[in-house]
Amino acid sequence: MQSIKPIDPPPGQRDWSTATWPELSVHVLTRYHAAHREQLPDLIRLARLVEQAHAGHPDCPHGLADALGALSQELESHMRKEEDVLFPLVSLGQGASAGAPIMVLRSEHEQQGAALRRLAQLTHDMTAPRSACETWRGLYAGLRTFREDLIAHIHIENNIMFERCAPAVVN
Repeated sequence: MQSIKPIDPPPGQRDWSTATWPELSVHVLTRYHAAHREQLPDLIRLARLVEQAHAGHPDCPHGLADALGALSQELESHMRKEEDVLFPLVSLGQGASAGAPIMVLRSEHEQQGAALRRLAQLTHDMTAPRSACETWRGLYAGLRTFREDLIAHIHIENNIMFERCAPAVVN
C-alpha cells in the first residue's frame, strides 16, 4: 500500500506541495471557495436562460440549471465542512485526528467528479452548437472555467492538504 503521488503543477503555476498549511488554506479559501460561490449563481442563471430560450433546440442542455443547483448546494455544504471543521482542526495542530472528516471529504470529491461528468453529458462536453447565441457560448465558457477550477481545487486538497494529515491508501 502506498500514498497517492502528487502530480507536478502546470508550467507557470506555483508548486503548492511546498506551501505551509496556512498558505494552502488561505489559497483554497480565497482562490477556490470564493470563486465557486461567485461562479455557480451566475452559471445557474445563464443555464435557466438558455434552457428557456432554446427549449426546442436539439442540443439544448435540458436539466443543466437543476444539475448546477444541486451541485451548488452540495459544494456549499462541502466547503462549510472544510471551513468550519477541517481547516480549524489542522490549524490547531490536530491534523492527525482529521482522518474521519478527510475520508468524508474525499468521498464528496468523488461525487463532485461525477457531477462534473454529468455536466459534460448535458452540454456535449461544454461545446456549444455553431448556432448558439452569446449567452449559450458564455454559459459554456463559464462552465469550462468552473470545471478547471473545481478540478484544481480538488487536486490541491486530495493530493497535498489531505495527504499531510491522512494519506490515502492505494491497493
